Amino acid sequence: MNRIVVNADLGGHTINPNIYGHFAEHLGRCIYEGIWVGEDSPIPNTGGIRNDVSAALRKMKPPVIRWPGGCYADDYHWEDGVGPRASRPRRVNIHWGEVVESNQFGTQEFLRFCRAVGAEPYIVGNVGSGTVRELREWVEYCNFDGDSTLAQRRAADGSPDPFGVTYWGVGNENWGCGGSFGPEDYCAAFKRYATFVRSFGNDHRLCVIACGPAGNDVEWTVRFFRKLRHDYWDFRNIHGFAAHYYCGTAGTATEYTTDQWYELIHKGLRMEELVVQQRAAMDAYDPQRKIGLIIDEWGTWHPVEEGTNSRFLYQQNTLRDALVAATTLDIFNRHADKVVMANIAQTINVLQAMILTHGDLMVVTPTGYVYEMYAPHQGGTSVPVAVESESLGVTDPDGEASMDVVAGSASLKEDALFVTLTNAHASDPQRVTISVRGATASGGSARVLTGEIHAHNTFAAPDAIGPMPMAVEAVGSEFVVALPPASVTALRVDLG
Repeated sequence: MNRIVVNADLGGHTINPNIYGHFAEHLGRCIYEGIWVGEDSPIPNTGGIRNDVSAALRKMKPPVIRWPGGCYADDYHWEDGVGPRASRPRRVNIHWGEVVESNQFGTQEFLRFCRAVGAEPYIVGNVGSGTVRELREWVEYCNFDGDSTLAQRRAADGSPDPFGVTYWGVGNENWGCGGSFGPEDYCAAFKRYATFVRSFGNDHRLCVIACGPAGNDVEWTVRFFRKLRHDYWDFRNIHGFAAHYYCGTAGTATEYTTDQWYELIHKGLRMEELVVQQRAAMDAYDPQRKIGLIIDEWGTWHPVEEGTNSRFLYQQNTLRDALVAATTLDIFNRHADKVVMANIAQTINVLQAMILTHGDLMVVTPTGYVYEMYAPHQGGTSVPVAVESESLGVTDPDGEASMDVVAGSASLKEDALFVTLTNAHASDPQRVTISVRGATASGGSARVLTGEIHAHNTFAAPDAIGPMPMAVEAVGSEFVVALPPASVTALRVDLG
């Protein structure tokens, strides 16, 4: 039998809500059709933003949304997306299919969208093809509470009060599409740009985020921080360092064998190596952890759905993607001392999306439901869990490997223990004994997301898979939970 010991008496670090962040790029149908339909659209909207999408996202409680990219960010010039929409220029999106970008969705629209869904904005500035002045003026436009020309321009665009944008990224993937920098050259560029990302005379503290590595490239991280320390270690205007990790695919989004089911989930679990090793590399230069580790792009990346534009990265989303999302979020929860933000790619219609749309139709994906189920972890205290689980062999590029069937995480908030569990076995249920140390359970409730391993929602069958109530008897210091095969379970335990 599987066993999980929850050490509720040991305490831990607060789970930063921002690890449940999202990412929305001007790519394919993420922004246009996904978020923005325009005020004249027959699709119900508020100021051009889809009502159905906003309502669905509010249930997921996104704490932060990253925008406008992605690769798009390093060829985006923010002034194209402000002012009267009728006079905004039309530009070529060089990264994603060379489609014409209308700039109908710009800074004001993005910030209204964030407010509509209850999220903080995370804006990524243009280092690849932009200028220091451009980024500096974007910050002033958004945040200055005074009578400058840019503040007046913001007011003329409909927002007299400053937006107070906290999170600013200095470029994206600058090792690749963001300018093909080496880590030392990017470090020099980062310091120059970041010097001018200011609070503009108010007490609003900014979080300035540097580009980290592609995947778990420890060398990039070491070389960046070595350069930073060598040149000017007292440089203060860096608060985050952002890595990207895509676990890729095995088969396609909807067609895969049982072995490929396990293979992809195992690839996703390599996020734990990245978190531990990247934080360790940063600790060598930043032992007080003043600079937070961020993973601001992550997720699955399947071949695009047949019949769609190959540069739009549209893919279906099945129960397998939900397991990858859940096991990854559990990693972040368990390492709450190491991760301060994460942003799954992407929110709508692109890669591992929360939501898919087609015309006036919308479906929530299994991954979207995981975010809804896991939302109670946000702001809770991560408590240590010790897992004894059955294991199984999986395909791994480095040779034979094994994977625990059961995994999870736990957090405390007020008088409740919140435990999330995954059963990765494709066909066998798992009985799990949960031992709670330092507290006594006085009841509980649970929801489970489960089904056949290829289960997914379509526009013809939008409710094929979704979370369902599950009976659980959580009483005393030890109790048993039965996990269905291929499942994600969210368990609330009342403590008495």
